[in-house]
Amino acid sequence: MLLLFLHILLSFGLNGVVSSRCTTTTTSKVFEKCMTLPTQQASLAWSYHPHNATLDLAFFGSFISPSGWVGWGINPTSPEMTGTRALIAFPDPNSGQLVLLPYILDPTVKLQKTPLLSRPLDIHVLSSSATLYGGRMATIHNGATIHIFATIKLVPNKTKLHFIWNRGLYVQGYSPTIHPTTINDLSSTTTIDVLSGATAKTHNNIMPLKTLHGAINAISWGLLLPIGAITARYLRQIQSIGPAWFYAHAGVQIFAVLLGTVGFSIGIRLGELSPGRVYGLHRKLGFAAFCLGWLQTLALLFRPKTTNKFRKYWKSYHHFVGYACVVLGVVNCFQGFEVMGESNSYAKFAYCLCLSTLVGVCIALEVNSWVIFCRKAKEEKLKREGVLGSGIEKGSCSSSHG
Repeated sequence: MLLLFLHILLSFGLNGVVSSRCTTTTTSKVFEKCMTLPTQQASLAWSYHPHNATLDLAFFGSFISPSGWVGWGINPTSPEMTGTRALIAFPDPNSGQLVLLPYILDPTVKLQKTPLLSRPLDIHVLSSSATLYGGRMATIHNGATIHIFATIKLVPNKTKLHFIWNRGLYVQGYSPTIHPTTINDLSSTTTIDVLSGATAKTHNNIMPLKTLHGAINAISWGLLLPIGAITARYLRQIQSIGPAWFYAHAGVQIFAVLLGTVGFSIGIRLGELSPGRVYGLHRKLGFAAFCLGWLQTLALLFRPKTTNKFRKYWKSYHHFVGYACVVLGVVNCFQGFEVMGESNSYAKFAYCLCLSTLVGVCIALEVNSWVIFCRKAKEEKLKREGVLGSGIEKGSCSSSHG
């Protein structure tokens, strides 16, 4: 089951991104080059004129809400949202008509301290406009395609530009609100040399690393740790296997923590390769699960003997930290699917199937253990009342008389 889950997760993660084709032709202009952007099924077309350092371009995006917004911009210094000079289109709150306004995304926008207000750009935009695909009869709806056109005067010989784009669900007045924070929405940046058409290839290893990070952590923290806890809770009741349950429990948990450490290390590396992208809750849950996992593992070195008076306190600590680590690991796996934008993916379905199987096994074993417990309790009660003892004595007497 684990191998099947890993196969589905890796195959979906590596092949799950599908983008639309780019085009150089629009209803009003034909461009020289075009490029399919890596996220949101967006694309870009442009013509660069070296003699006067002007850039004609068209951005093709789509709305995700009838009251949402679509934006595109250039960051003069780095490939990130903060510092971007953007043109954002959305329906006018008064007339409902499509409007296109300029915005500068300073650090206060990312921290959501103040609303995003329109203001003139400090780059030389000669002209700009926006139209919906389908002409005047087109309406803004979920999935509606928009074309944002702009002509920009560039600095001579500076043709490598950082392009940023995104979209959101709604607008408050004339202030676009925060966009979704899935991995695709937070990865909507690229660097293009508009003269040659080449793109920067600094982060091509990000997506395979993210897929590997998700697969390893889902198996270690999300499946193996619960399996280890199940092993300790139910196998120890089988007297015929002796201490084998302990070695199985310790082996599974140590392997899970070691494998999870590899996944955790990949996550740290991903953070270094993704400056400006912060997954707050996912990161905090990951650090908490990692620390608890190693506390639980190192606690084996200080495990008192059964005759030690501190043994009961160690057991209470061991149970509390162990179950907390399992819960945090499983919760963070689901949080990871949200971060990667795989909420409705086959990978998440496969994980839920594996987890549901474990839950079903736990329920069956729990019912069985209670049945055994109740049966033993009843037998003990009958022994105390002398029913079983007298029955045995009578049986032995009758057999001797016989």
